[in-house]
Amino acid sequence: MSNETVILPSLGAGEDALNGGRVVFWLVEIGQPVRVGGDLLEIETDKAAFVVPSPVGGILRKKLVQEDDDVKVGDSLAVIELGCG
Repeated sequence: MSNETVILPSLGAGEDALNGGRVVFWLVEIGQPVRVGGDLLEIETDKAAFVVPSPVGGILRKKLVQEDDDVKVGDSLAVIELGCG
């Protein structure tokens, strides 16, 4: 099976777009299945909290950031093994 690296997408649009935030908590543990669009983790900015959805379905194999880490748009967040679960 192949793996996909999940990156932090843009948070918002236009003038309201945010460049990143802080990882509040993970909603999936390593080894658990994730669906396309399923919630992976929550990111908090000084303005709002965002849930980051999975762009692919599979099994969460690796967390590349931890709770309380600061992340920017485009940073790698996780590795998902495709086609499992």
